[in-house]
Amino acid sequence: MVPSIARQSVIIKCNQQTSVLLGNYEFYYLAGLTKKLFGFDLSEDLEPVAMLEQIHAQQDTANPSNAQEEYLLKLVKNYKPLEDYNEQTKELFRWGETEEHLWKVNIS
Repeated sequence: MVPSIARQSVIIKCNQQTSVLLGNYEFYYLAGLTKKLFGFDLSEDLEPVAMLEQIHAQQDTANPSNAQEEYLLKLVKNYKPLEDYNEQTKELFRWGETEEHLWKVNIS
């Protein structure tokens, strides 16, 4: 799995407001973004089901400031996590929580 592909996929989906999350790699990047953008109390050490439960428990406190943030929350609303959980999911979570290039697909 190439982490940048999962990152780009989430950004494209939020920018174009199409599609659904396709797996835990995208889900963990999204989870990191929700921590960054909305201050959700999340950790890379949460396993998929627990991560989703934590996000759902905090979604009502989120105040999205643009269409991408609104769609980000919509993406996770109906997501059903897979069992995949490894160092790459943790890496993608950290990338999301420290993202410096919000909504930009190509970065150098």
